[in-house]
Amino acid sequence: MQLKMRHAAGLTQEQVAERMGTRKSNISRLEKGTNATVGTLEKYAKACGYHLSVGFERLTV
Repeated sequence: MQLKMRHAAGLTQEQVAERMGTRKSNISRLEKGTNATVGTLEKYAKACGYHLSVGFERLTV
């Protein structure tokens, strides 16, 4: 999901890293699916021009 978001924003890993105040290697790990905090995902989304939205849906039994 993160990779699609970054590509849609037309950004490189370096650009996202700079906007987040981190290193490119951290962005690479994040995009490979390592565990990330909600805060990190929020920063990534904002750096790419998105808003992180978390919600719940009722399960159908």
